[in-house]
Amino acid sequence: MRTIQLNIPDEVDLKDYDFSMIIASKLYEDGALTSGQAAQMAGLSKRTFIELLGRYGVSVFSKSISDLHSEITNA
Repeated sequence: MRTIQLNIPDEVDLKDYDFSMIIASKLYEDGALTSGQAAQMAGLSKRTFIELLGRYGVSVFSKSISDLHSEITNA
């Protein structure tokens, strides 16, 4: 696992938790991480991560029809 340091302007009023969640949810949305990997990156359980995705504008459902069929089958 890599660690990245970001310099964020003081005017940006977000907590460290929000930055982790924003990055993890975007990587999940783009398919770069599984929900489990993204949850771990954000420091959350998989269930909590999935429950919070909507707050960050990310759907838990895949945009691909084939992925959606696979998710339904695996549910």
